[in-house]
Amino acid sequence: MKKGMKIGQTASISFKVTPDMFAQFEGNVVHKAYSTVSMVYHMEWVSRQIILPFLENHEEGIGGAVQVKHIAPTTEGTIVSVKAKLTEIKDNIIITETEAWTEKGLIGKGEVKQVILPKAQIQERLESSIL
Repeated sequence: MKKGMKIGQTASISFKVTPDMFAQFEGNVVHKAYSTVSMVYHMEWVSRQIILPFLENHEEGIGGAVQVKHIAPTTEGTIVSVKAKLTEIKDNIIITETEAWTEKGLIGKGEVKQVILPKAQIQERLESSIL
């Protein structure tokens, strides 16, 4: 990992809720609202933005854990902003707190754990899991 990553660093993304983000299973829409699955995706994505500038060419981040509380429903066309804040660095483990907001207020919060490993080690683990 490159030097410079510090507690308190933040990243944010914004997007408009689209039908592909609706709560659905096996292609069947359950609710025409922003899904928890999509929220997890966006929280992981914004957290990844924090580590990207600090990865060496031979390294990659891999998900370790996600905790999410989906607080309020959000409908199609709503603008959502998701923010991550770096709260903990333990060797190669990076923890961020995340929040998702609309103009009406907080819709979700959580924590994302990422582990930075050599790409070769990730590949070895993937190959051993296939056998």
